[in-house]
Amino acid sequence: MPRFSVIVPAYQVQAYLHECLESVLSQSYPDLELIAVDDGSPDACGAVIDEFAARDPRVRAVHLPVNTGLGPARNAGMERAGGDYLVFLDGDDTLTPDALLAIADRLKETGDPDVLVHDYARTYWSGEAVRNRAAAELTEDGPAPFRLEDRPGLLNLLMVAWNKAYRREFVERAGFAFPPGYYEDTPWTYPVLMTAETIATLDRVCVHYRQRRAGGILRTTSERHFEIFDQYDRVFAFLDGRPGLEHWRPVLFRRMVDHLVTVYARRDRLPRGTRAAFLRRARAHYRRHRTPGASLPARARVHHTLVRFGLHRTYRALRLAAGLRRRTVRHAGRLPRVLRHAALRAHYRLQRLLPLRTDRAVFAAHADRGYGGDPGALEAATRALAPHIRTAWVARPEHQHTVPPGIRRLTPGTAAHWTALARSAYLVTDAEDVPGLVKRTGQTVVQTLRGTPLGHTGLDLLERPAAARDTDFARLLGGVDRWDYVVSGNRHSTLTWERVFPGRYTTLEYGRPRTDRFHTATGADVARLRESLGVPEGSVAILYAPAHRDYRRTQRRPLDLERVARRLGPRFVVLARAHPPHDGPPEAASDRVVDVTGHPDAVSLCLASDALVTDYSPLMFDYAALDRPVVLHADDFEAYEAARGLYFDPRVFPPGAVAGSEDELIDLFATGHWCDARSARLRADFRARFCPYDDGRAAERVVRRVVLGETSPAPAIPPADRRPVPSAAGITPSTLATVPAQQPGRPLPAVTDPTVTDPV
Repeated sequence: MPRFSVIVPAYQVQAYLHECLESVLSQSYPDLELIAVDDGSPDACGAVIDEFAARDPRVRAVHLPVNTGLGPARNAGMERAGGDYLVFLDGDDTLTPDALLAIADRLKETGDPDVLVHDYARTYWSGEAVRNRAAAELTEDGPAPFRLEDRPGLLNLLMVAWNKAYRREFVERAGFAFPPGYYEDTPWTYPVLMTAETIATLDRVCVHYRQRRAGGILRTTSERHFEIFDQYDRVFAFLDGRPGLEHWRPVLFRRMVDHLVTVYARRDRLPRGTRAAFLRRARAHYRRHRTPGASLPARARVHHTLVRFGLHRTYRALRLAAGLRRRTVRHAGRLPRVLRHAALRAHYRLQRLLPLRTDRAVFAAHADRGYGGDPGALEAATRALAPHIRTAWVARPEHQHTVPPGIRRLTPGTAAHWTALARSAYLVTDAEDVPGLVKRTGQTVVQTLRGTPLGHTGLDLLERPAAARDTDFARLLGGVDRWDYVVSGNRHSTLTWERVFPGRYTTLEYGRPRTDRFHTATGADVARLRESLGVPEGSVAILYAPAHRDYRRTQRRPLDLERVARRLGPRFVVLARAHPPHDGPPEAASDRVVDVTGHPDAVSLCLASDALVTDYSPLMFDYAALDRPVVLHADDFEAYEAARGLYFDPRVFPPGAVAGSEDELIDLFATGHWCDARSARLRADFRARFCPYDDGRAAERVVRRVVLGETSPAPAIPPADRRPVPSAAGITPSTLATVPAQQPGRPLPAVTDPTVTDPV
């Protein structure tokens, strides 16, 4: 008997069915049977199902002679199910990676409840994934399992069958079955939740709910949407025979009215000329099932009044009035913005006529993000070495909390911001262009750019349209003409930038200022950062930071991080830093994969970690200065190189061990090669080439040259004499010895004592 019976009805979803079935069979929890029901589909759904059944014995193909509808097709699947739990999935949706494993773990944790409710995310053709807005109802805090009376807020979730797992014995004992017709989930879900003796929740996205542009039932204009009335008659008939559930009647009545208003209001459901008839049916249902006692917010009271009295023309008039009001507000809102923009530009022109303030400096990061990076390091060095300079940081309001005390905070686009740009003597940024900036005589612009270039940048992107996208190269070169100094970390950066950003600036090949913290931080700082990220003491923290893929619309991770964490054992923790725009948070099922995508400071993440796993990210150059292990995982080199272009092949001159696949990566950590003597030699060569000046004094050299006017920079400390702060786990070739590779089907041995010489 399998743990799960996954039932997938299929009708005219041939374009999506393969992905749906594959998402089930590729689950890391294999104890399942997949019952795929061909609901008399006229397309190739039946053939697809047969192909999967021929290749995997867990697939049971069911072919219905005629189309019966979603409800009866699910019933046909249930009749053949033998699993402990029933899981429903529509043929155009997918399970997320490790969803069944997370469900199985939660079922075990909560004592095998009758129903487990999990979350979902809507996915769109653009690749965007939006999590359910009522996800707060799925919190796992508090006792579990429970009854619906303890958590009535679950009724605020979408009433569908596929966001739950059902104990089969409970379903069979209660005699639950799906009715025919549209909205078949309604008379199934409400009775199931009200009847269940034990319910649990799983606060995790387990299903990706595809939002099809056309073809879905809810996007089909048809009179069959009138079948919703029959479905609610079934719900209330279920209550009629069970006096113990009578207290749910007011809640269900309110939910019914809300649902009817939703169907009535959607333009793509009811055929033209049928809305008045639908509202008359709704009025009859309102009177038939009306139940006093349901508290209503103001908006709901308006909807109830419209349904109660069947006010079709009133509703149309209200909609027209609301639409007119929205258009009026939208157009009226533009005028103040236009006037404000004109006033700010006039203010900026006026400020440029006033004298420069030679004791002022403005710092900003790309996209007006929070304090940090090279500009942050230079700001701190300016305050320390040139205290007569008053500094300000430009950041959006949501990032201003990252700015240290004592630094003036500027919000972009305000009068104070334009005043600072017009009158400050020093402007420091890593953004290639500052929109609207007019550089004045006497102003000094220091450009730090963003990391050592590995992928093509600047004018080299003219031949890379996928990477260049909407880059305005004329505007880019206009920004370059305003630069006075460019801070470079090495000869490679200097030669590349002077070619791809041609201008009259002076290159300061002094090192990367942001790497100074690697030498000034202490062990206590590292411990504090790890604690703030939730890294357990004694763990080996792997920072995973892949590069942006220009050939992908959304940035999916090349690695299955949960699988990697499981294979490496409990000592390892993965800090996952996605490159935006990413399609949602990592689907983590354990506390050993920590999402740090939203963390504002990459340097802090480097300090908190013990090793870096990356592919083509410039972060590898910074991390090499930290002298901690770097592992490259480059499984799509040809595609990345074709889209972005590379200045050199990092696999030929790597900063450490190289893995060509996920299994090779796991093997590198299992055998200890990720931090052995060979990887240390590779890292030393890489540091010598790309980190010649990253000795903790890069920012000082820049400030002394630009602000204090010193022309002879202090010599860099040789790499062999540098002492960056060590990792918390103290990873060195001598602390970790190699172990035999993992045998198939057997877990790697776990290490709980960080002094034991075992990499896992």
